[in-house]
Amino acid sequence: MLRTATTLAKLRARGVVVVRRVEDIVDLNYVGLVVATLFFALSVTPSLVPRDWMFQGLISGINAALGYGLGCLLEWLYRVWMRPWIRRWIVPRLRLWLRVAHLGPAPTWVGYAAKSAVLFVCALSAGLMLVQSARWQREITALMGMAGTDTAAYLRTGLLSLAVGVAVVAVYRTVRETVLYLSRQLNRWVRIPGELAPTVGLLLLVVLAVTLFNGVASRAFFAVANSAFSVRNDHNSPNAVQPQQPERSGSPESLAKWETLGFEGRWFVSHGPSASRIAAVTGKPAREPIRAYVGLESATEERDQVALAVDELERTGAFDRKVIVVVTTTGTGWVNSMAAGAIEYMYGGDSAVVASQYSYLPSVLSFLADRGKAAAAGRDLFDAVYQRWSQRPEGQRPKLFVYGESLGSQGSEAAFDGLADLRAKVDGALWVGPPNSNRLWEQFISRRDPGSPEVEPVYADGLVVRFAADTDDLSRPDTEWRAPRIAYLQHASDPIVWWSSDLIFSQPDWLSEPRGSDVSTQMRWWPFVTFWQVTADLTNAQGVTDGHGHRYGTLVVDGWAAVAQPPGWTPELAEKVKFQLDSAEDFERETK
Repeated sequence: MLRTATTLAKLRARGVVVVRRVEDIVDLNYVGLVVATLFFALSVTPSLVPRDWMFQGLISGINAALGYGLGCLLEWLYRVWMRPWIRRWIVPRLRLWLRVAHLGPAPTWVGYAAKSAVLFVCALSAGLMLVQSARWQREITALMGMAGTDTAAYLRTGLLSLAVGVAVVAVYRTVRETVLYLSRQLNRWVRIPGELAPTVGLLLLVVLAVTLFNGVASRAFFAVANSAFSVRNDHNSPNAVQPQQPERSGSPESLAKWETLGFEGRWFVSHGPSASRIAAVTGKPAREPIRAYVGLESATEERDQVALAVDELERTGAFDRKVIVVVTTTGTGWVNSMAAGAIEYMYGGDSAVVASQYSYLPSVLSFLADRGKAAAAGRDLFDAVYQRWSQRPEGQRPKLFVYGESLGSQGSEAAFDGLADLRAKVDGALWVGPPNSNRLWEQFISRRDPGSPEVEPVYADGLVVRFAADTDDLSRPDTEWRAPRIAYLQHASDPIVWWSSDLIFSQPDWLSEPRGSDVSTQMRWWPFVTFWQVTADLTNAQGVTDGHGHRYGTLVVDGWAAVAQPPGWTPELAEKVKFQLDSAEDFERETK
């Protein structure tokens, strides 16, 4: 018995030493550790799109660090506000009760045993959540027709999350030490009282950081980003060759020179179906499609770029074609080749597609830097084309359509004051993957018919505006769809559509109502957490198969067929066109 007691005492002593050493090295806050584990657990719950172990590890590590910080704040509030009250009122009564019960204070090792238990439970909880998360990820990938992950591989998420979390906490502590240093200097040189100095130091640091971010730092960041992406803009893919057809911008006859079109513009005008390809697929005579494009370097001023785009339409005879499509591009000037090619096949090449570049930056950075630039670009280009189009006699005008995808849909919407203005000016509109901040989209969604869910809304009984996640949705409800038709393509699993700052504090309808078929039934709304989850999904919105996330594939073809109502369009012809455009898109992904 004596030997057993001695052994237990040694083990307890060693445990105390281990815990003390861990505390000395990492300076653990146990309340922060518990909250960090909770945040980690929430971060591995299902979101809109699937994640691999590395991406999840990065997201969960940041999430756990945020939880750790919140836990530290709660513990500090307890020490400041609750501990004095407890010491004054609770501790004396507890000591009296212990004396009456003939009990002494708890041994030192009890506290360290409790801390060890906290460490063990946190680690065990994180491991169990990772096992469950791997199951959830397999469920999401199955909904999207993708290969799932295995549990063993997904467990690596925990180690990466730990490394990321430690790094974030280290950065925070560096900032904290900076604040303390500032407070000491303020107390020493400015004679600010010691109690007030840390607060003043923190305020100075925050003001400095905000000023730098909103001013020098933000301008410098976006200037560097703009410069970096402008280098890519000057680059040319070996598979983008200067067109020789006069109907294309960048050709020898074009007013917009080949070298000024930018990377995306050169690709756009050098590809696409030719008249011979269209005739071979449709079995009917075809014309050479017009593709007019103006890059940022095609003219020095924005108004000159817009004027040049209209001049290109004039030069190519676009206003004598059957249809003109005004496209608002994404940040880099990208145009969805599927959308342009669909119209060209549908109208036998008797079409014109016009677009202009307004930024070097990708859509995400353009959205952060200056989303107003997309709106201004979309409005200016459409207004210029519309003004020239309106000058023709009514019977001699081509059909006028507008198109935009992602941030491009937001810019395209900006050309119109409302639904009445939109219908008065165009013959149809197709907007794909619209961001949640789109003004017209938000109005239609918020005023949807009672009983229709946010992910599959019905507006005004589908009379003019319709929403579709698949081809069948375009024919629902079974009522008249009057021209000019407006269609939005949106997937229930597209984070670009559903991301909003409102997710921080309020549960969205798309999670409280019956959800889309490709969204996990296990996804739940949590304050702050869901906002962060969907924010993280934005970067992986296209890392899925067509028909999910921000990948709309050949649904764009069906969208145009419904909106533009091309003559002689049949299901058989639709399948032929989809095959051609799908093959062209695969080639673009592989060679661009």
